[in-house]
Amino acid sequence: MGDDPRQETPVSAARPAPRPGPPTPLESIYREYGDLVFRTAFRVAGSAADAEDVLQTVFLRLASPGKSERLGAEPRGYLQRAAVNGALDLVRSRASKAGTVPIEGREDDFIAPEPLPDAAYDARQLRGRLRRALACLAPRPAEVFVLRAVEGLPNREVARLLGSSPATVAVQYFRARTQLRKELLAEGGGPS
Repeated sequence: MGDDPRQETPVSAARPAPRPGPPTPLESIYREYGDLVFRTAFRVAGSAADAEDVLQTVFLRLASPGKSERLGAEPRGYLQRAAVNGALDLVRSRASKAGTVPIEGREDDFIAPEPLPDAAYDARQLRGRLRRALACLAPRPAEVFVLRAVEGLPNREVARLLGSSPATVAVQYFRARTQLRKELLAEGGGPS
């Protein structure tokens, strides 16, 4: 690195060096599950920046004294639920502030600058409408829907994560789908 101020520091050099010694339990959990939390939040929020915010929030909460005990024996389920809820909260807060979720232009990290083909454009529009409809659902049905439909977990796994029965999850999922269908149709088109 010379005296040239225009020379940028590489990103890897800007990161703090890992601390010497073994990682703390929270660092180990972050290394193992950080990507899961990010991907889950991204699928719900639709934005890399929002997913990073959710990731940071989830792990900052765990860094508070006594909070990491919430993870229990299986941190994956807790963290996946925390990511879903954090992203849903973000979508809901945007919907309540602006009346709509500003989806257009939110996925700019992953979109080509050229015009999109009709099918891709329609899919983006449907994802935006789905996020707005999700913001209208009560928290538990929204969580069940995301875990089942977006994350692809079976009813039995969702029930285990939520401390419920598979039958209750099936009913909540059906009701969430029905409500989402109504919201999408009311907004002007959607799945039949």
